[in-house]
Amino acid sequence: MSGNGTTAGDDPLQTAVWRLRSRACWADAAALLPPDTPGAALQRVALLVERCLYTERGWAEAEDALRTAEAVAHTDEERGAAACERGQLAYAATLHGVRDRADEARAALGRAAALIPPGSAGRALLDFRRGLLAENLTRSPQAARAAYRRAHAGATAHADPLLLSFTWRHLAGLALRDGELAEARHGFAESLRIREELGYLVGTAPALASLADTESEPEASRLREEARRLFRLLGGVPTWLARQLTPPAPGVATA
Repeated sequence: MSGNGTTAGDDPLQTAVWRLRSRACWADAAALLPPDTPGAALQRVALLVERCLYTERGWAEAEDALRTAEAVAHTDEERGAAACERGQLAYAATLHGVRDRADEARAALGRAAALIPPGSAGRALLDFRRGLLAENLTRSPQAARAAYRRAHAGATAHADPLLLSFTWRHLAGLALRDGELAEARHGFAESLRIREELGYLVGTAPALASLADTESEPEASRLREEARRLFRLLGGVPTWLARQLTPPAPGVATA
C-alpha cells in the first residue's frame, strides 16, 4: 500500500505501472520494473505486497522481491523503506491468517522508524502502517488515530493524494466506530473523491462500501450496488470486501 501518487511527471513507465496497479494488475506492473536498482526494487516489492493485502495470494513472490530490495538498498532511507515493506508484508500475513507475524511486523516498522528521517515522504507512509498495526493487531484505536493523523499531516505536506485517501478512510473508520457519523461520512467521501480523481479503481469499491455505511436509503443501496459492480469487474478484488458486500439472505434480519 505504497503512498506514491499516480505518475512521476510524464514518465511513460510510471504511467504504465500506475494504470496496471490501479486495475489490480500488480504482477504485470512489477514485471515492468528492473529489480537491480534500489528505487525500482522498492517499487516492485511495494506492488507485490499490496497484491498480497488485496488478494491474499502471491506471498512467495513478495518475499523474493523483498529480499532483493533489502540486498540492493544502499542508504539508510532505502534500508528503512525496505524494512517498512517487510513490516507491511508481515502485517498482511497476520491480518489474513496466513501466519502470525505480528512480532516481525512490529520489529520491522520499528527498524524503519530508526532509519527513515522525520519529515520525509517515507515517514508519512510508515506512520500510516504503524496505525494499521495499532488498529487491527494491537487493538489500540487511540494509538492508531494518532499515527493516522501524523500520516495525514505528512501526506498533506508532501502532496501525496493516494496516501491521503487512505488516511481519510481509516480516520473515518475510527470516527464511525465512535458514533461520529457526520465526521465518518466526510472522511469516507473525501477518500472516495480522491480515488475517483486518481483513477485508483481497485480502491474505489471499498471506498463506496464504506461511505454506504454512513448513508441512509436509497443512497446506501446505490453505493453498495456500484461497489459490487466494480468488485465483480476486478474479479473479486479486494477479497476481503466480499463479506461486506454480500447481501443478507431473504428473510434474515440484520442489525
